[in-house]
This record gives sequence, structure tokens and C-alpha cells, in this order.
Amino acid sequence: MSARDVVGETGTGGGAPGGPSAPAPDRIEGGVSGERLVLFTDAVTAISITLLILPLVDLVPEAASAHEGAGEVITGHLAQVWSFLLSFAVVANIWREHHRAFSTVDKITRSLTVWNMGWLLSVVVLPLPTEMIGAFGGRDRFVAAFYYAVLLVGMVCRLAMLKIIKGNPVMVEGDEEETRRWIARLYTDNYINVIATVVAFAVALAVPVLQYWSLLLLLLPGLGRFTGRRSSG
Repeated sequence: MSARDVVGETGTGGGAPGGPSAPAPDRIEGGVSGERLVLFTDAVTAISITLLILPLVDLVPEAASAHEGAGEVITGHLAQVWSFLLSFAVVANIWREHHRAFSTVDKITRSLTVWNMGWLLSVVVLPLPTEMIGAFGGRDRFVAAFYYAVLLVGMVCRLAMLKIIKGNPVMVEGDEEETRRWIARLYTDNYINVIATVVAFAVALAVPVLQYWSLLLLLLPGLGRFTGRRSSG
């Protein structure tokens, strides 16, 4: 067997023959581009955010069969309307943050794809606790814990993706120094978001009346950027 064959099988030309092989690096995926992954992610997210409205749509024939007025579809199911609006805003916000994270990504790695699938799982699952909020009330602690846990999983997955992008400049396009600063800023913002989600989770469980209002803590990074722009201007 030639040296070229050895390199082709092991992925490295160094190391003693017969010795333990080094773990395979996180290689750039050749078959899938960053744009293709973003398009797939956008499609799944669009389906998930659309599913949020279906429980409200199902209320229309139920109200008609019960001889209720048309207005009671809304006034008689305010909990369901509230949960829909809440999750619509949440999904829209996390999609926007995901779009910001991938705005400069040109190439992807296997680990980035895996963490992105984890992020997508949290988005796909979110309609379930959303429906549970409407069905069991806004102060049920199990439902709140489920909702916040799903959000936290998505936040952690996005933080992991940003860490991968931050550590692999070859994956992004554009001016290297400017892009590095951009990714570092996004990583810091998302790190703050993870902490804010944990705090909001604790507040939701400790003070039921504030359960979902504590999600306003997730606006902290955006407020920080706005304040920073005003002070620099």
C-alpha cells in the first residue's frame, strides 16, 4: 500500500503505524451549502409558525355547531388567542436571530448541521406547549416549564452554532475582520439571551402571574445595541 493510500484512508500522513487514530476533525460539508441549509431551515420554520393558527381555525366549526356568535370565537377563547400571539412573536424573533447568525455563512460543517437540527426540533415542538397554554391556562407550572424548556433548548443550540461559526472563519464570507467582529457580537448577544431565558424560567416558576411576561427579558440584547448606537451617535 502506498503512502498516498494511507493518507486517503486515515486523513493524515503523520502518526505511528498501527497507533490510535486521531478523532476526525469537523470537516466542511462538501455536498450542502450554507444557503441550502438556511432554505431548509426557513421552510421548516414557516410550517411551524403556520401550525400555530390551526387550533384557532378549528374553533370556528365548533362555535358554529354550538350556535355561538361569531365574536365568541375570539372573546370566548382569549387564552388560545394569547398563546398564539405569544408563540408567533417568539418564533418570529428566534427566526430573525437565526437569520442574523447565518447571514454570512457560506460553508457548513457536520456539527453545525447537527446543532441546527436541534434548533429546528425546538421550533417544531413549540406549537405543542402553545396549545397547552390555551387548553390548561396561562398559570399551569408544568406547561410553563415545558414552554421555557423548549425555548432554552433552541437558545443553547443557537449558541453552539455561533461558537462553531466563530471558531471557523473559513465558513463565512466577506471581510474577515469585520465578519469576525459581527459573529463575536452575535455570540455575546445570544449568550446573554441564554442567561435571560434561565432567569425568565426561574421567574415563571416562582411567580406564576409573571410566567410569560418574563420573556421580555429576551429583549435585553436588542435594547443594549440600541442604547449603544444612541450613545455612539
